[in-house]
Amino acid sequence: MGKSKVFFTKEITPEAVLKLYEALEVTLPGKVAVKVHSGEVGNQNFIRPSFWQPMIQKVNGTIVECNTAYEGARNTTKAHWETMKLHGWTEAAEVDIMDEDGELELPIENGKKIRKNFVGTHMEKYDSLLVLSHFKGHPMGGFGGALKNISIGLASSHGKAYIHGVGNTENFWSSDHNSFLESMADAAQSIVNYFSGKIAYINVMKNMSVDCDCCAVAEDPKMADIGMLASLDPIALDQACVDLVYQSEDPGKKHLIERMESKNGIHTVEAAAELGFGSREYELVEM
Repeated sequence: MGKSKVFFTKEITPEAVLKLYEALEVTLPGKVAVKVHSGEVGNQNFIRPSFWQPMIQKVNGTIVECNTAYEGARNTTKAHWETMKLHGWTEAAEVDIMDEDGELELPIENGKKIRKNFVGTHMEKYDSLLVLSHFKGHPMGGFGGALKNISIGLASSHGKAYIHGVGNTENFWSSDHNSFLESMADAAQSIVNYFSGKIAYINVMKNMSVDCDCCAVAEDPKMADIGMLASLDPIALDQACVDLVYQSEDPGKKHLIERMESKNGIHTVEAAAELGFGSREYELVEM
């Protein structure tokens, strides 16, 4: 597989998001699901609906999320709807909690660790997918970007536990760590196959705490914002974001790097590349 194009801008504005999307020269067909991170109640770092709204309107998209598998304000459909309203998502666009009415099993061919993925039944309503991700640290994954957003992020509540437990939900918090990272790559592959090329990805490197937006109590970012990137390849996109963190001249980067390395975060990218649905080799096109 050759190098994938990754478009990069230092500008972090809603208008620049639209320019990045246009640079991809892609038209997402039919009914478009727009995956965001709704943000746990109490989290200060998640990207706000007003930032994403022009992009969502551009594709006439529906904001999609799935319930979490841990205690919090998004672990039931009722609580998640309340959070969506509290955070302003329901005012920004139409919202769909995709596992509100149950789950759909997706096959994973030649997966490293798991052979099936569980997503919300509402996924069947959509023809294409726009993945709007906040690149930042993560307490378990090391970092979260496009790959996490389409694996754990799009999994149903049960599906999240299934990925975390590497096929055994009872091992949610105790599974082998690298196997969990590989399970995320497996699940991501099932989403890429499901939408069969009708996906576009945008990552925002802003408010880069060592903690995820799923943390109600998250550390404040220690390093400066970097910019935004877009690609049709989630593997190249996340690899480019990781590289930009290492290349940053901001001394505060050491905190995020320590989190990524302590959790072997790059292994998700490595595993995804081995599965073959993208490439770690990329051409960075600065805009």
